[in-house]
Amino acid sequence: MVYAFLFILLVGIFLSGMMILRRGLFQLSADSMRGWLARMTGTPLKGLLAGTLVTAILHSSSAVMVITIGLISAGMLTFRQSIGIILGSNIGTTFTLELITINLDVFIVPLAIIGAVLILARKEQHRNIGQILFGMAAVFAAMRGFSYLAGPLTSLPVVEQWLAQLNDSLLYSLGAGTVITAIIQSSTAMSGILMGFLSEGTMQFSAAVAAMLGANIGTCVTALLASAGAGKEARLTAYAHLWLNIAGTLAFLPFIDDYALIAPMTADRMEVQLAHASVLFNIVSSLLVLPFADRFGRMIIILHGNKN
Repeated sequence: MVYAFLFILLVGIFLSGMMILRRGLFQLSADSMRGWLARMTGTPLKGLLAGTLVTAILHSSSAVMVITIGLISAGMLTFRQSIGIILGSNIGTTFTLELITINLDVFIVPLAIIGAVLILARKEQHRNIGQILFGMAAVFAAMRGFSYLAGPLTSLPVVEQWLAQLNDSLLYSLGAGTVITAIIQSSTAMSGILMGFLSEGTMQFSAAVAAMLGANIGTCVTALLASAGAGKEARLTAYAHLWLNIAGTLAFLPFIDDYALIAPMTADRMEVQLAHASVLFNIVSSLLVLPFADRFGRMIIILHGNKN
């Protein structure tokens, strides 16, 4: 029971850290990000590059989707312009996964202390930087906590049974990743939990990849919620985000076991292998859709354009 409570606490710390980190980054650059996104989306390729960069900076594809939907609602972007941003946001979010695989344990306490001091500063810019540093410290501390708790958690019968079900069925892993991410609204947090189990060897790599693919679908809930009442084109953008991730997942799912065989060639640690798999999946799926971005947009309009 204590381990379960600590695990839930770590999830809360991770989500809070991501929120504080994003808030600091957003307040530092919100206006310039909005203007840049509005200007740099003339073609799907430009939109992809802009979406990738902005998402890598803000560490959240969900935040970028919310910004994009806001720009569409304000008439600064069209649905067709948003498709490139969607493709880029899926690529940019993998930067965070790669970042949290780096062992920065020695910097966690200094980052937290410096960040806490700066948050109390008078200048807004210093406070924003403090939020960034403190948020990073919280995220990395939670990641280390996931790794430490993964082993003890498996001693709980319910967790042991759940992991056994995940390891036995890719579809079950896919569904679990989707549902849990939809609830906590953070694919990065879900991936961080998966990395913790992988680092302790309590979860099979193929099951973790399937759950990671499910997390990509589950994170679309944020955009769907943000698009409610935001107008027809904003809803089309949310649907496009959802269908892109569903289609990519269905295309990649049959090859998970094959990829698991070559994954050790990409890195020594399994959690790093998962981060690399996320990068590969999102880059390949986005680049495959890019040449057909306009056709993809027309398909979304056909499917959802008549809905009020």
